[in-house]
Amino acid sequence: MQKKFLLPLMSILLLLLSCEPTQEKKVNAENELDAARLFIRAALDGKFDEAKDYMVQDSVNISYLDIAAQFYKKIPGADRDSYKGSTIVIHNSKALNDSVAIVIYSNSYKNDHDTLRIVKSKDQWLVDLKYLYEHDQP
Repeated sequence: MQKKFLLPLMSILLLLLSCEPTQEKKVNAENELDAARLFIRAALDGKFDEAKDYMVQDSVNISYLDIAAQFYKKIPGADRDSYKGSTIVIHNSKALNDSVAIVIYSNSYKNDHDTLRIVKSKDQWLVDLKYLYEHDQP
């Protein structure tokens, strides 16, 4: 009688273990456009922890991203859904040298052009978010 229950019990146990949720692996940006796209998509989707992975890690950038996350949480749900459903439009990309590029983009929900600086650091392309806020300052 015990053998009768042992096989189904083991099968159920193996099934439960195989259904354990898998964590998504971070996708590394292959180039400056890829870094911009990954960062922007995560931000539009409200995934600011994910966006942070594609950003230069300094206190100013982290502060700007935290402010953006707080703002995103306060906008109406319909607007958040519109951001999530929007597409990214790259208007211009210019390499300043082999490790710095400027990307001008907008999204299809709000056609406001914004500018990001993308830098290559330790073989990784990352967004320098502070450039978005500071590039027009004297």
